Amino acid sequence: MLLNGKTIIVTGASSGIGAAAAAIFAEEGAKLVLGARRAELLEQITEGISAKGGEAVFLAGNVENSAYAEELVKLAEDRFGGLDGAFNNAGITGDMAPIPDMTETNWHKVMAVNLNSGFYAARHQIPALRKRGGGSIVFTSSFVGHNIGLPGMGAYAAAKAGLVGMTRVLAAEHGAENIRVNALLPGGTMTPMAGDDAGFHEVVRGFHALKRIAEPSEIANAALFLLSNHASFVTGSAMIADGGNSISKL
Repeated sequence: MLLNGKTIIVTGASSGIGAAAAAIFAEEGAKLVLGARRAELLEQITEGISAKGGEAVFLAGNVENSAYAEELVKLAEDRFGGLDGAFNNAGITGDMAPIPDMTETNWHKVMAVNLNSGFYAARHQIPALRKRGGGSIVFTSSFVGHNIGLPGMGAYAAAKAGLVGMTRVLAAEHGAENIRVNALLPGGTMTPMAGDDAGFHEVVRGFHALKRIAEPSEIANAALFLLSNHASFVTGSAMIADGGNSISKL
């Protein structure tokens, strides 16, 4: 099992990619600390993992708060003796609008959830990984802002590109401590954020070279690779798992 005995934090774990990651990581032997805002869904996912013989605990909260990032790490240390990795996956797209029309409230909200949360996570997770002699951190970024710019997504693009920049600096700063840090850049994925408009889904499928939308488990498996020892020489990367979305626009 690729994560056997490792303690992993997963944020945004109540649905979509995060929920798929929780299930897959548990099957691969991880001890999980699950975070998201919706306690009821986290409880259901945790109970499902436990019913299959896995180990998981959850703590509901808001990734916009530094104290929450600290509490997740403390929970990992208190319940499982330490921390070996994290999949910092929580994020939002925010309201879509051209920058001149975008509200400051929207801009700051998107930055808080997507970028500030990454800073808080790293600040508390890295000291915990250092205690274990190393580990792996994965941030969910996006090809939007990295490979291409999509109209109306200025705040999202800026935040997700910022995550890639932070990832590279963290990897350079902590590589000698056996701490690997990578960003994962998904394409269109069939999550609640994608909505239920079949016509929109058809358009999005056409954006991808593979002419389909990813299942959450496909993106979770990419995160699994980055967290596992199979990626032992991978750090500072912006790993694209977008079904050829970004190359189709070049």
